[in-house]
Amino acid sequence: MTTSHRNDNPAPIIERSVQAARNPQPTENQIRWMRRGLTQPGGKLPLFDDQGQKISERTVRSCLEHGWVEPWFANPVKPDWIICKLTDAGRQLVDAD
Repeated sequence: MTTSHRNDNPAPIIERSVQAARNPQPTENQIRWMRRGLTQPGGKLPLFDDQGQKISERTVRSCLEHGWVEPWFANPVKPDWIICKLTDAGRQLVDAD
């Protein structure tokens, strides 16, 4: 019979997960996107990146869920596109870096 070398105590893994949920850190893509709002009126965030590619919906939704951005207004031409602006929390997060 072989013995497993895995850690049978999940406490450290669970604690790291709980800590990450309490203090989420944005990805590089999220930071890059949110920083672009620092120089825009009202903190408006672009729909497209520097290469003309649409910002990932996953990036937008994750930032919304964390409270770093908020919807600005509905786009009547493209209702599935979420137009966002930085929140104070998002501004502090990316301005501090």
